[in-house]
Amino acid sequence: MNTIDTLSEKIQNAKALDFGTIFSESIELFKKTWIQGFLLQLFTFIIMLPLIIVLYVPLIGLMVAQQESGYSDPETFSGFFASMSVLYIIFVVVGIFVLGAISVALNAAFFRIMKKLDFNEAVETSDFFYFIKGKYLSKLFVLMLVSVLIAIPAALLCYIPLIYAIVPLSYFALIFAFNPEFSVGEIVTASFKLGNKKWLISFGLIILASILSQIVGFLLCFIGILFTAAFVYHPTYLIYKHVVGFDNKPSIEEASTSTE
Repeated sequence: MNTIDTLSEKIQNAKALDFGTIFSESIELFKKTWIQGFLLQLFTFIIMLPLIIVLYVPLIGLMVAQQESGYSDPETFSGFFASMSVLYIIFVVVGIFVLGAISVALNAAFFRIMKKLDFNEAVETSDFFYFIKGKYLSKLFVLMLVSVLIAIPAALLCYIPLIYAIVPLSYFALIFAFNPEFSVGEIVTASFKLGNKKWLISFGLIILASILSQIVGFLLCFIGILFTAAFVYHPTYLIYKHVVGFDNKPSIEEASTSTE
């Protein structure tokens, strides 16, 4: 089991990683995980569906009513938004954070599933719900708040700080997945340390993986995005694998050093 000190030491002593190697390994691993990646998108959509209904069904109903009457009044929409009560807005905001925490729990579970498939271990559909428990969701809820508190100020500062913050933020769920005993502060600290140490390769691989997953998804008649979207998680997982490693399984660097 990692402690924040041992994990920080591994990150600090990490050697340079090869961009092409990590990308090639990401493609090979994706060949094993694409079905689970599709299930991740499906479960995420199902989780977010109640919030979508609460947000959009009243608005859609208003639009349909105007179409049926044959009269469109722009002031109607202004009145609709103005009539939203404070309680309704609070309910929606809280709902976003709660469902967002569940979504992060699914992402964290997907990282665990990737590790199992990477090491040729058996996986089950129930593995997706490993972190959907009270003791984990409360921590993930706070982690969501921290993410927002970091992202919003970064976005307000002309987006340049947000470009930097994207990398550490992308490691939040990953660090939590393999170190759920860490406090929120330790998860944030470890994520920024790993993100800072491997920022350039992480940013490049995240952008490349995102672009490729979108392009391939569009080429597969848009529905393919459901199968390719999870590809973006593979490079960060492999960077963590190379730098930190797992319990009873040393990092790639440690394994190569021990054989020299």
